[in-house]
Amino acid sequence: MSTDGHPDTDADLAPVLRACEERIGYTFRDKGLLRAALTHASGALHRLASNERMEFLGDAILGAVVCEMLYRMFPDYLEGEMTRLKSIVVSRQTCARISQALGMKDFLILGKGMTTSPNVPSSLLADVFESLIAAIYLDGGDAAARPFIQRWLGPEIEAAAGGDVGGNYKSLLQQVAQREHGVTPTYQLLDEKGPDHSKCFKISAQIGSNRYQPAWGRNKKEAEQRAARNALNELNGQPPPFPSD
Repeated sequence: MSTDGHPDTDADLAPVLRACEERIGYTFRDKGLLRAALTHASGALHRLASNERMEFLGDAILGAVVCEMLYRMFPDYLEGEMTRLKSIVVSRQTCARISQALGMKDFLILGKGMTTSPNVPSSLLADVFESLIAAIYLDGGDAAARPFIQRWLGPEIEAAAGGDVGGNYKSLLQQVAQREHGVTPTYQLLDEKGPDHSKCFKISAQIGSNRYQPAWGRNKKEAEQRAARNALNELNGQPPPFPSD
């Protein structure tokens, strides 16, 4: 995250842009597009230099690609069901969560007033994900933007279609763990309580030797998803949303 508003020159920002390209798995021909996508209005010289216009375009591209994905993945679904899934998959919450998993907060160009806060607002994280999609599209066309969207939204579609409206946190944690540590997360059952017909399970996520705050769930699947979300929050310096007791 920029700590002094906008950098003085493109050379100052070059290492940040390279690191961002490595993180997202795409190299820009026009680095200016990536810079624009990462620039919040607070860190821009003027509004037209911010990512607001890209956010507008990226939202439309994201919606169109997800609609086609739903159309092809679920040939028996009627319009109403596809609309329901789309509203979940392209929601602000989903975009912010993916942006968090990508670690986009490390690359944002913010004004001085916003860099004093330890946490980046979820709305800003959602915005930068959409602007990033637009930047990739403008730089490489549909052939570049579509695979990026499919990679990150595919698991979200599967989770939403399976009834896991909260999001596929296990899939996101796996991508983060493999990217950052080269390993796959594991899950440990720490406790269970209740009668056989109504048990609750306490599970923690672990990456390498690091174990994260556990979470309770009404079944093992729910507990693992909650444990994964706890881990994602801890990795991003945010408090875990699910209690361990």
